[in-house]
Parts: sequence; structure tokens; C-alpha cells
Amino acid sequence: MLLATALLAFSSFICALALTPLIRNLFLKLGLVDHPTGGRKLHSTPIPRVGGISIVASIAISIGLTAALGVWDPFFYNPAIQFLIRLLPAAAIIFLVGLLDDLITLKPWQKVLGELIGAGLAYASGLRVMGIAGYTTESWLSLPLTLGWLLLCTNAFNLIDGVDGLAAGAGLFATLTILLAGILGKNSALVVAAVPLGAALLGFLRYNFNPATVFLGDSGSLLLGFLLGCFGVIWSFKAATVFGMVAPLMALFVPILDVTLSIARRFLRGQPIFGADRGHMHHRLLDRGMTTRGVVFLLYGACAFGAVLSLIQSVQQNQYGGFVILLFCAGTWIGIQHLGYAEFTAARHMVMGGTLQRMIDMNVQLRELESALESCASFDEWWERLCGQCRSFGFAAAELNFNGQIYEEKFATVSHRCWSVVIPMADGASLHLSVPPDAAQTATVIMPLVDLISRKLPERVHTVHYDPVVAVAFGGR
Repeated sequence: MLLATALLAFSSFICALALTPLIRNLFLKLGLVDHPTGGRKLHSTPIPRVGGISIVASIAISIGLTAALGVWDPFFYNPAIQFLIRLLPAAAIIFLVGLLDDLITLKPWQKVLGELIGAGLAYASGLRVMGIAGYTTESWLSLPLTLGWLLLCTNAFNLIDGVDGLAAGAGLFATLTILLAGILGKNSALVVAAVPLGAALLGFLRYNFNPATVFLGDSGSLLLGFLLGCFGVIWSFKAATVFGMVAPLMALFVPILDVTLSIARRFLRGQPIFGADRGHMHHRLLDRGMTTRGVVFLLYGACAFGAVLSLIQSVQQNQYGGFVILLFCAGTWIGIQHLGYAEFTAARHMVMGGTLQRMIDMNVQLRELESALESCASFDEWWERLCGQCRSFGFAAAELNFNGQIYEEKFATVSHRCWSVVIPMADGASLHLSVPPDAAQTATVIMPLVDLISRKLPERVHTVHYDPVVAVAFGGR
């Protein structure tokens, strides 16, 4: 099998070197290119996105050539080879989804649906995540874990493909790591699978590294992530440690970390999870003044860090498993801190600084006030309840102009530095709230309180329904 894999690697590398510029030039003539639009797209000239076509063609031709030479005949019925053959339909689905997205731009849900079909086919072929961190999963849990892992890896390489050579280079690091793990673990399936992919990526990277003349495209990035996700599961089949999927996770951690951070950032800000932005790791590093090549080399270093730890984790029979994981987590944490995401800083301050607890407390108080206002039997009781809550929230004074009468309560000194919130109501009625200048916590409750007051004014006190409009006047009244 050594001769077969060597011929497979050589032919795949030569094919990628020869085919990539030919396919690139063909798509340039056809006008099927990625046009620069600024923002997230950093290139200055139209560039074809045909990396997936080049890589698939190179692997297919190399397999065909070596098969024609008969080098695979003694190994054709090897269980490892048969298992890889069963994965081909799933990989083909992912490639077609990416190719369609490159050509006609699919909607996010269409891409995810195609990826789910591909992942489902891989699961049906026998690819299963059977355990995590040394714990064997229940059979019913294997399906969602496998689908989730494959979707995560597939989209991770797609999202990190924003700088010349980054996704292809990260994929090459991961592929070489998996190849070494296969050699050390005598896992023939990993070796046979990783050799042609790694060789094709190396040949393709000749044209994809900065300044790139061809892009990986969705057909390439989705397929690369999917294949590496599959290889990671195969790696876990014969992992030498009880940590199972931990070693593959380390090998792929740069793209997986990027997609995880993207999901977390967008969730914290209430933005669409599948939306695009300039918040990826490479964008953050570029915004800090690093050059494109500097960013790529730095992230290559991070890939190497994960690769080394994953191999140590895989072969040390758990002697240093806990220490390796601790070192990996520490390095990842330092890297995230260096990126300086404001979303995580704000979230940490909210949790650690007590802001989240105060917001929850205010929300609970508002709900209790709503119930109290609904149960009031008279206007006087309603006004008393409202004033009591305004005092609790930190307002300096409350004044209600209602039916030609003025009701006023002061809870603190009202100075010229106080600012006012005016809540207009029907028939010329209005509620004025005085806010101390240093009452930052009070400010966070104003809009919810405005909405609550406008909705819960008892009908027996005011029978007219209205929509509130808030006017804020700075300075004293």
C-alpha cells in the first residue's frame, strides 16, 4: 500500500499544479468570477472561485490513473477502502451544493438543507460519532452528534475562507495532521483518504497563496470542511486515548473556533446567525494593522499549535491527556483575548459586574408592578403603587398631569442637572419623571416602564387607549 499511496500523492499533486491554472483561465474567459465589492472582499480584481473543481478533478484523475495501473487491485476489498468508497456519494452532494452556491448563490437554508442531506448520507454509510470525552453516547444520540459535527466542520472552513491561502492552508495543516495520526495509529483508512487531499491542496495552494489568482470557492471550502470532519470521525474510531473526538477537534480548532465565535457574537448582538460580517478572526487581525500574509502566517502557527497538541493527545495513551487539554484551552483563551471582541467583553462585564442580575431584577419588578397596577381598585391606589415603584427604580420625582389636576411626589432632590422623561397621554394628560444625572441603572428601565404605564393605566381612571410617544428634555424643568 506504500507504493499505491506514494503514486496517489504524486499524481494528485501534479494534477493540481497543472489543472488549477487551466480551470482558472477557462472561468476567467467565461466571466464566472468573484467580483471585488469592498468590505469583506479584500481582492482588487475579479478572481475565479474554482478551487473545489480543481481539487476534485485532481483527486479523481489521480485515483483513476493509479487504478488503471492496477496498484489498488490487491487492496480493493480492504474494509478501509470500501468504507471510503461508501462516503463518496455524501462528498459529491456537498461538492454540488458548494458549486451551485458559487454559480447561482443559494439561500442559507438551501445550503444547510444540502449539507444535512450529505451528512445524513455519511451517517447512513456508517460514519458515526460514538463517544465524547471518553463517554460512549447512546445510539439515539449518535445521529444528531454526527450531523452536528459534520455541519460544524463543513461551515467552519467556508467561513474562514476570507484571506488568500487561509482556508486551503489550514486544511493542509489538518490533513497532514490526520495523515500522521493515521500512520502512527496504523489507520489505513486515514492514510488513504488524507494522501490525495493533502497533495491536491499543496498543488492548489501554489495559486491560492497571497496574492491569489484563484479562490477555493464554496465548492472547495464546503467539501474540504466536510471531508476533514469525516476524517476526524474515522480518526476517533481508533483513537489511542479515551478522549475520542478531542484530538480531531484540536487539529481543526482554528476554523472551528472561528465559526463558534461568529455564532456566539451574532447571538449576543441579536444578529442573523447566517449573516455576513467583518468580525472573523482574520478581519480582526487585519483591522489591527497586520498584512494579509502576516495574518495567514499567524493563523498557520495556530494551526500548527493545534496539530502538535492533537498528535500528542492521540499517541500518549492519556499520560499527559489532562495537561494537553489544559494547555490547549489556555492557548485558545489567550488567542481570543488578543482578538479583542467587544461582544465578549460586554457579556463578561454584564455577568461579572452584576449588570445582568440588575436587569433581571428590574424585569421582575416590572412584571410585579404590572400585576399590581391591574389589581388596583382606585386611582389613588394606582398612583401610590406607581410612585412606590418609581422610588425603587431611582427616579427623583414623578408628576402626573391628569384631568386638570397635578399629582406630584418627590423621592430625592430635584436639581437643575436632572433630566426629564415626558410620557404624553390622551386628552392632554402626561406623566413627567425626573431622572438624576448619575442614575445609569434607572435609564435602562425607562422604556419598559413607559410601555407598561401606557398599557396598564386602568380604564376606570382613563378610558382612552393610546400609543405612547416619549420625549426627553435635558436640563431642569
